[in-house]
Amino acid sequence: MQQTGSALFRSLLAAAALCAASVGANAQQKFVNVLTGGQAGVYYPLGVALSQIYSKAMPDAKVQVQATKASVENLNLLQAGRGEIAFTLGDSLSDAWKGVEDAGFKTPLKKLRTVAGIYSNYIQIVASADSGIKTLADLKGKRISVGAPRSGTELNARAILKAAGLTYQDFAKVEYLPFGESVELMKNRQLDVTLQSAGLGVASIRDLATSIRIVVVPIPADVVAKVGDPAYQPGTIPANTYTNQADTVPTAAIKNFLVTHDGVPADTVYTMTKALFDNLDQLIAAHAAAKAIVKADAAKDVPVPLHPGAERYYREAGLLK
Repeated sequence: MQQTGSALFRSLLAAAALCAASVGANAQQKFVNVLTGGQAGVYYPLGVALSQIYSKAMPDAKVQVQATKASVENLNLLQAGRGEIAFTLGDSLSDAWKGVEDAGFKTPLKKLRTVAGIYSNYIQIVASADSGIKTLADLKGKRISVGAPRSGTELNARAILKAAGLTYQDFAKVEYLPFGESVELMKNRQLDVTLQSAGLGVASIRDLATSIRIVVVPIPADVVAKVGDPAYQPGTIPANTYTNQADTVPTAAIKNFLVTHDGVPADTVYTMTKALFDNLDQLIAAHAAAKAIVKADAAKDVPVPLHPGAERYYREAGLLK
């Protein structure tokens, strides 16, 4: 039996309404891509924990974790709208906001917004005991890995080595490798030393210290001061952070941040910020570096403006006037 014209029209209207409703539902789907770092670092396990927290806090969102080359790549991805929240070092964040080309930022990344200041990275220069390296001066003529090219770690390496009066030309060999690969080369005696900017107790150095005898090379406070960047502060690696590391070692510390971009809705960022601080125990369970995350300090001394969603959370928490 044929449909009448009016019946056909009504069925077409119903189909169109159903299609529009489907499109509307898809348009409301939230995507949260958590940009981290290499899997042997600290950003990645914390990012995995964060994704689990966000999946519970935002059940209507599709949350995923992306392993990256860390700070510099993360910030460029955020600027391009290819992530919603990312880990970064403070000096990289400052360089991105200014558009420092040598640091990997061709133009100022003005879409970036701060979510929270979190724990500090420590610049950890770790040599094999067999290399004879005990001081920064001993690095000359040795084989070193300085992190992935133009990663936050590699930018830290440039700054610290320059402050110590060294350039890459002073080394017998310079490798630009992620943490895990650097450690494997050291185990195989193809490298003498690795420089890693990470939270204390990073898995890669723990692995190395249980495989070979290591020396953690001191970075004296006067060398840290010569960097000339307020993001670099004196810090210490406590004794026994790694196997057979009997002494406390002076080094440089740089604060990490969680950042987003101005295209992420304020309500989403508010929820992400609140969920972060409501579930710190889950982050600490993922990595001990998260013990240093302090809510009262999270909105202090930020290199780029706070996202309005994060600002709302801190105001409600009484941390901003």
